[in-house]
Amino acid sequence: MAVWDDLVGQSRVAEQLAAAALDADALVTDASAAGGRQRPSPPADAGEPGAGGAGADAGGAAGAGATAQRPSGAKMTHAWLFTGPPGSGRSTAARAFAAALQCVSPDRALGGAPGCGFCDGCHTALIGTHADVEVVRTDMLSIGVKETRDLVRRAQLSPASGRWQIIVLEDADRLTEGAGNVLLKAIEEPAPRTVWLLCAPSLEDVLPTIRSRCRHLILRTPPVEAVADVLVRRDGIDPERAAVAARATQGHIGRARRLATDERARAHRAAVLSVPLRVDDVGGCLKAAQELVDAASEEAKQLAEEVDTKETEELRAALGAAAGTGGRLPRGTAGVMKDLQDRQKRRSTRTQRDSLDLALTDLTAFYRDVLALQFGSQVAIANAEQREALERIAANSKPERTLRRIEAIRACREALDRNVAPLLAVEAMTLSLRAG
Repeated sequence: MAVWDDLVGQSRVAEQLAAAALDADALVTDASAAGGRQRPSPPADAGEPGAGGAGADAGGAAGAGATAQRPSGAKMTHAWLFTGPPGSGRSTAARAFAAALQCVSPDRALGGAPGCGFCDGCHTALIGTHADVEVVRTDMLSIGVKETRDLVRRAQLSPASGRWQIIVLEDADRLTEGAGNVLLKAIEEPAPRTVWLLCAPSLEDVLPTIRSRCRHLILRTPPVEAVADVLVRRDGIDPERAAVAARATQGHIGRARRLATDERARAHRAAVLSVPLRVDDVGGCLKAAQELVDAASEEAKQLAEEVDTKETEELRAALGAAAGTGGRLPRGTAGVMKDLQDRQKRRSTRTQRDSLDLALTDLTAFYRDVLALQFGSQVAIANAEQREALERIAANSKPERTLRRIEAIRACREALDRNVAPLLAVEAMTLSLRAG
């Protein structure tokens, strides 16, 4: 199976990446034959055909898995930016491209395209154990200067065993301004065999100076049918359940898989979708808000119990603390433990926010379905299993009120981004849902 098979509904992006990987393979082969080090070409202007500039995701001449033929308009470059809505597969595309760049399949010499998916280079890059592929993600609220400087130092190294030194930054939108400026310098003056693969929801989430130096690829939301097919084919999920999960998450692959396999996720979503029916009075609004926040806090707590205890014990052992959780730490190491506790607290905060954001996404989809019914639209209903509730709310209100409710959910999300206390933000939202 080629590495591009994991890109659900992204055939055009897969074509362009396959063409670039083919060009990259030729660059390395030519450089090796000449005994030198060849630098990949910088990104072409956005208006150049095949350049893949901002807003371009059309592929080159070589399709994924096609016979190798070096294209003229899909040259390799040292920095790429993958953007697309949540669930579109940005990081999956970046990892697949990294694997294709490291492909060492002997079929390449016989005319095959890089990215076989079976060779040692492809396999280790995909599972995250390749020595020259660094995948960076964060469970914190941001990526700081220190972490970025460490990446930049690594990017200056020559490949240890692979064909390229590749840095996959899955959360480029979480770079602080200072961290972005550090990264900019590395992208402006790249090492000869280093490739940066940045992922972000949109262009606006990345510093203009960085995005102008990257080749931009846009991923779309995968079709619901394609997501359902993947759940059935790769995860062995019942076709009916897979279809419901794919439709409910509107093409978000990760959420669809979790919804189809996790009973707790289905129960949590059902509780969220009951909120519009429980905001008939102020008391119901406040109770619903409290339950949403409590559910998010509980999810963060469960994650902390799974991870924090292990991290703490490993650090205590590394510092030489006495056995047991109550053992005394060696002198001068209390600050290290405090840093770990601060990181764990920030991670818990992000987990809670992510859980609340997921709930707000589900509520937005609910009212979007209400609006579709009110206008008599032929658009498929995402929450078909809630059709009775949708029809009831659609009949008892007007489209203007539904739009105001959607706006209230958006305002809640923005308030959470500004670090407003979660309970206050959600209470304001549920009261607005009642008022319409």
